[in-house]
Amino acid sequence: MATFKCRVVSAREELYVGDINVLVATGHDGELGILAGHTPLITLLKPGPMHLKSADGTDEVIYVKGGVLEVQPHMVTVLADSAERASNLDEVKIAEARRHAEQLLANQSSDVQTGAALAALAESLAQLQTIQKYKNRAGG
Repeated sequence: MATFKCRVVSAREELYVGDINVLVATGHDGELGILAGHTPLITLLKPGPMHLKSADGTDEVIYVKGGVLEVQPHMVTVLADSAERASNLDEVKIAEARRHAEQLLANQSSDVQTGAALAALAESLAQLQTIQKYKNRAGG
């Protein structure tokens, strides 16, 4: 299968650089898959898992909080607002954040609190989805 260069960076670090066969991410208009030779594209990313299949056959799952994905003829660049390898996500901490967001939502007293609680809830759900995809890929 043909490969292409991929680079995933956040404000904190470079998470991935290498040759890959496939990239799957959640764009603004839904899930998209990138293969070698994909039409040039720039899209916003929604929070959620991003799956990379490297040229040597290994899988990498990375949680992105959002950002921009750019596809060029031989290179895909992901500029993430925030990103973390799925293997580094703390499921217990994320589940607690989800419960806290649900409590805030139940006890809301303003539109600002509602918006913040909904954003926190959406982020925790996207992180839990990333962990689940990672566990499925890792066979655990």
